[in-house]
Amino acid sequence: MYARRRRSYFILMGACLTLFVTAWAVVRLWSVAAAIAMCVVAAAIPPVAAIVANRRGPEDRWWDESGDPESDRWWRELDRHGRG
Repeated sequence: MYARRRRSYFILMGACLTLFVTAWAVVRLWSVAAAIAMCVVAAAIPPVAAIVANRRGPEDRWWDESGDPESDRWWRELDRHGRG
């Protein structure tokens, strides 16, 4: 779960960096307007990447990140009673 979110974040940020570098190293030679448009798109990617990286799944215990064995045992017991 965490690896998939981390991979998605790095792919999005890699695309962002690629757009910025390509816009001003290559595309500006032919069209400054296209380079600016590429930078506008690239500027919108980091907030999306942060949202993707911080999104939690329904199975993630975001409220109990202590790693305490006693707490983990307590949560497992609660889950057993809640199911039924």
